[in-house]
Amino acid sequence: MSKNVSIIGAGFSGLSAACYLAKAGCSVTVYEKHDTIGGRARSYTENGFVFDMGPSWYWMPDVFERFFNDFGKSVADYYQLQRLDPGYRVFFDTDYLDVPASMEALHKTFEDIEPGSSQALSQFLKEAAYKYEVGIHDLVYKPGVSIKELFDARLLAGVFKLDVFKSMSSHVRKLFKHEKLIQLLEFPVLFLGALPQNTPALYSLMNYADLALGTWYPKGGMVKIAEGMHQLALELGVKFETSIDVKSISIENALAHKLNATTSHNGFQALVSSADYHFTEQHLLPQAFRSYTDSYWQSRKMAPSCLIYYIGVKGTVPQLLHHNLFFDESFAKHAREIYTHPQWPDKPLFYVCCPSKTDASVAPVHHENLFILIPVAPGLTDTDSIREAYFDKVCERLKLKTGFDLKANLVYKKSYAPSNFITDYNAFKGNAYGLANTLMQTAHLKPSIKSKKVKNLFYTGQLTVPGPGVPPSLISGKLVSEQVMNYLKFANKN
Repeated sequence: MSKNVSIIGAGFSGLSAACYLAKAGCSVTVYEKHDTIGGRARSYTENGFVFDMGPSWYWMPDVFERFFNDFGKSVADYYQLQRLDPGYRVFFDTDYLDVPASMEALHKTFEDIEPGSSQALSQFLKEAAYKYEVGIHDLVYKPGVSIKELFDARLLAGVFKLDVFKSMSSHVRKLFKHEKLIQLLEFPVLFLGALPQNTPALYSLMNYADLALGTWYPKGGMVKIAEGMHQLALELGVKFETSIDVKSISIENALAHKLNATTSHNGFQALVSSADYHFTEQHLLPQAFRSYTDSYWQSRKMAPSCLIYYIGVKGTVPQLLHHNLFFDESFAKHAREIYTHPQWPDKPLFYVCCPSKTDASVAPVHHENLFILIPVAPGLTDTDSIREAYFDKVCERLKLKTGFDLKANLVYKKSYAPSNFITDYNAFKGNAYGLANTLMQTAHLKPSIKSKKVKNLFYTGQLTVPGPGVPPSLISGKLVSEQVMNYLKFANKN
């Protein structure tokens, strides 16, 4: 029996799965809705500006290196990395804080803000390093197909050191008192899907990734990661068919056997969907073959969506670094407007990426490239007037903090909101960051990597294990490839 595998979607998880399956000896074909590779990590060029459309933070460099190492390659074979120093800037009400790359400088920064906090930082990061090592290597690299995976000796031995039953908020506040330091350490969990007081302190592992492993930039933009993975896949013999918008999956004898688009695609023994899990289940499969009901999906807790602006301006924007967080309004209030009482935020926090500070290739000479993101609750309805109103808010705050009149120097603008995530990626509730990382949506409690009703159908991406983010997506592709190979070995024997 041949080992032909089809994959829906050429985002990070789909590309990862394709590489691992091809390495294992499968004949792999990837079908992508868009005319370019990369999924949410696509880029586009307009008026000389090159915009990354989705991910912009490069954290956990060890996960990327491990991916390419699995194929006898390294990151440097496909793109060039630069560590940012400072990693990013945080704007507060009256001043700002730069987060330096060196640990010595970071300790000094903490000590200057809160005397005695450098010692607390050492303790915090030591604990976070343990959580990162155990959490990433002993938990994240597991497929979530059985609760037995949690009976790992190191996981069980370190269950209390992992702070699974303590909140991130209480963990941070036990060690630090100054509000600036608290916000700096809590901000990564804003995108995990819950308030810091409802997020396990296990996720201080994100602070280790941030402060110890550092913030990096692939020259040319985040799309270079997708391009590198695409090139690797081609070297491994993977075939790609773009502009294929799958409309349904035909099932016979509890087996997926055909993808229906403009034309039909069949001849595969296993199918992997890296498209939106909810969309695949609720729209591509016949009802009898769906693993989860609509009520199940509606009860899931989601991480945020976002409102994005891709901006080109003439001149140089002073005060901005490559990455900039604007915490000049209430962190707690905006978080409640995402998670507790979902609504369009009154005075939102926002993030500005200005890659032209690092990379001259992404903007014309004497111009800046800006990516502005406002995290918002999933499921909101956006309109042109809403988009314009929030653009005005951002422009006012940027002018106040940097002295730069963005509107007066604007040469290009495009907005991207929850409705675009639905149109382009069939994203459930217009989500940008997948499921919330709560205890009840962790490991085997996430939507399963294996279909419960279609024997040869598997899932990868941010709505299944291990979760949202670029590094987890690469890991998800590896995990699903292992499950597919187990299935094919069994199927070939029978």
